[in-house]
Amino acid sequence: MKNLPLGLQDFGEIINNNYLYVDKTKFIYNLFSGKYYFLSRPRRFGKSLLISTMKELFLGNKELFKNLWIYDKVNWQKHPVIHISFSTLDYKEQTLNKAISNKIDKIAADYKISLKTELYSTKFEELIHELAKTQKVVILIDEYDKPIIDYIENIEQAKENMAVLKNFYSVLKDADSYLRFLFITGVSKFSKVSIFSDLNNLEDITIDSNSACLTGITEQELKNYFEPYIQKLEEKYSKYNINVRKKIRTEYLGYSWDGVCFLYNPFTLLNLFKKSTFGDYWFQSGTPTFLMKLIKEQHYTTFDLENKTLFVSTFDKYEIEDITLISLLFQTGYLTIKKYDLLKNTITLDYPNDEVAKAFSIHLLANLNGGKTVTTNSMLYQMTVAVEENKIEKFLELLSELFKGIAYPLIDNKEKYYHSVFYLVVKMLGFNIESEIMTIDGRIDCVLKTKDVIYIIEFKTGNTIKAINQIRDKAYHQKYESDKRKVQLLGIDFDTENKKIADYKLEDA
Repeated sequence: MKNLPLGLQDFGEIINNNYLYVDKTKFIYNLFSGKYYFLSRPRRFGKSLLISTMKELFLGNKELFKNLWIYDKVNWQKHPVIHISFSTLDYKEQTLNKAISNKIDKIAADYKISLKTELYSTKFEELIHELAKTQKVVILIDEYDKPIIDYIENIEQAKENMAVLKNFYSVLKDADSYLRFLFITGVSKFSKVSIFSDLNNLEDITIDSNSACLTGITEQELKNYFEPYIQKLEEKYSKYNINVRKKIRTEYLGYSWDGVCFLYNPFTLLNLFKKSTFGDYWFQSGTPTFLMKLIKEQHYTTFDLENKTLFVSTFDKYEIEDITLISLLFQTGYLTIKKYDLLKNTITLDYPNDEVAKAFSIHLLANLNGGKTVTTNSMLYQMTVAVEENKIEKFLELLSELFKGIAYPLIDNKEKYYHSVFYLVVKMLGFNIESEIMTIDGRIDCVLKTKDVIYIIEFKTGNTIKAINQIRDKAYHQKYESDKRKVQLLGIDFDTENKKIADYKLEDA
């Protein structure tokens, strides 16, 4: 088996040191018919490796591609390359314009060019002109928006950095005759950065179906490249009664930017196979504290985050002063496209997979519970056991205890809020739960399915008998009569003032 390139983003290093490389060169080749591209993807999704691969292609390093698809498909003409990764610029210790200026000086020195100008933007322009004297220039910019994203909670500094970037990228507007190829990656598409206002020919391929699999690992690629690692994982888990391949799919597959090509996060897969243990690898690599803060400030519930259908234009461009939570969750990879309706021009967003759904929910719940992650995890484990053993009284007792620690936001519909927390908890425990299910006579609040029992649940403030009666009167339970599992009716009374479950009633259907 080849070595796994965990943490490596340099294409040359990966190839030269016999690391595993998933061949994406056919997708890259398809881009060469165009010239100017922008691609948005979340962190740790292969953007930097993609840029590095393009760099070696345009530098004409043919031997690196000897066993790859593209090897005999191009003429290997060498081009000067300007490669800038904003994730490596030291703009926090110095000003952004100084960091950019230093990077341009370094690139110029590598090409043995002496620049005469001092201002970072004119330096950039001069470098392009000088390099183009031999061949047209290739510009590869990775994480263009990082100096903005890093200061998303400091709007003034973010705006200041945005102004610097606007001047820097404005050079590209009149550089067409000097350029062979321009490729820019980032997380967000900020409207006031000049690449999106001045470069009218910049093609955004973020949700283009032809580029949907440009980064990430497809199901077929998993089979083609990772089979030995999967078998090793199966050996380790052989004493447990689980289908390892199915667990890989449910835990990690599901990212998509067209609703058709579904992907694995490469960082997660590399960790999984390197450590031979299932874990929340991608989520643990970055804690979304700012997102949690927004959720609390904007009074979102879990119902507001899942299965959201929006017009594609919602995600066209962003204003730093007014980024919606849903937009941020999509950009950062906590939500992904599950369906793309071309006729209506809408996309439906949801969590990519179980890893993100459960880890995000636990983090959200712990955040609502004053950041007590350890306490929350311990309580969730006890709840899992209670539900598995159908000890609903114990489960509701623990849930009521959890409610006490949650400072609910100032919203009008407090019953909906507690309903959403109930749903959030059960879903993160890994049980099958559906909410607000339509029937002929009404809408069921919740249906919880365990191995042995189906619980039809109705929430009523102050009256559990009324809740049970509503289930019976509207015959909600009849929908599940053909199921072999036992069906039980559960009425729950939330005491929203004292933040607890005041009462519950459980009856057989």
